[in-house]
Amino acid sequence: MTDLTVGPRRTLDVLVAGGGPAGRALAGACAALGLRTGLADPAPDRPWRSTFAAWSDELPVLPAAAVASRSRGRAVALTEHELGWEYTVLDTPGLRAHLDAGLAGVAIHRARLGEVSARVVVDATGHHPARSRSRRVAAEQTAYGVVVDETTAAPVVAGGEALFMDWRQDHGLPGWPTFLYAVPLGGGAVLLEETSLARRPGLALPELEARLHARLAHHGITVPEGAREERVRFPVDDPLGRGGADLAFGAAAPLVHPATGFSVATALTLAPRLAEALTGPAPVDAARRVVWPAAARAVHALRRRGLESLLRMPPAEVPAFFDVFLALPSRHRWAYLTGRTDLAATAAAMGALYSGAGWTLRARLVGPALLPAARPATSG
Repeated sequence: MTDLTVGPRRTLDVLVAGGGPAGRALAGACAALGLRTGLADPAPDRPWRSTFAAWSDELPVLPAAAVASRSRGRAVALTEHELGWEYTVLDTPGLRAHLDAGLAGVAIHRARLGEVSARVVVDATGHHPARSRSRRVAAEQTAYGVVVDETTAAPVVAGGEALFMDWRQDHGLPGWPTFLYAVPLGGGAVLLEETSLARRPGLALPELEARLHARLAHHGITVPEGAREERVRFPVDDPLGRGGADLAFGAAAPLVHPATGFSVATALTLAPRLAEALTGPAPVDAARRVVWPAAARAVHALRRRGLESLLRMPPAEVPAFFDVFLALPSRHRWAYLTGRTDLAATAAAMGALYSGAGWTLRARLVGPALLPAARPATSG
């Protein structure tokens, strides 16, 4: 990328603040449509340290270099389940190179949100707790992982598969339920990650690290000295909309799925549509309808209610809940996990989950969903 300074005689049409996948994808899409576009980030060359993944059918067409692996998906709750869909782990350097190729002509500013002006400013800077509009405690997904070779990982995940979640408490430690996430990263590497799907506040990373090592030891796995680590913490219940920019995009929007924590596939898919909206006569209003149409708001509200049920569920009952969910017909699972604008299909999936549950689980699903946000947890 090249740093450019845009003078007052050449006012930007769009300024995208944030140089992550969402911000880069949107800036490139805007420039491709002829919009005078800037990208503001105080450290635009900073490496991306997260692992990005999605169901293959959610993603737009990407070059082969942007894909690290494609695998069949499997999950374990009380029993094992084949998910029936292909899971894609993105190659982080390859994805970045692909998105950077679209930034030709984009003015790169080593600056923060608010330090550069434009006709439309889009906040794609992700989540920042300091900018929260309230003092509420967020529900967070947290995870601690290590990268090992596929031979080392073989006792917990077979070659050619992605273990989306394994709720068996093989770590032998009490408290909030966590699961193993194990996915191939390409080149013979595998990420093994102990994950807390959602908790208010997020389960502490040292607790997750201890659980992961205990779990792996249970399977006879010793993590090599110097293995690369991954630490994850982000909110899954941010409210829609916030100040500081005309629009928000990516995790700032927030496009984060309350049930999975996924957002990258949605951002990559929406970026060209959002850019198209920004070319019109009322760009901000049109863009808001692209990012959060009425149907998406309704689906998001239902998913947030489902999240509240999960946050109040007794730890011992969580695997049973996922066993019912994973046993649903594929169309229902797909609708709930991916259909952000399909209100009817989302409601049908939730109805099918209720019908397939026993009376105790039904009470756990319905009662808490009608209550205010769950109070912060006080222990692991």
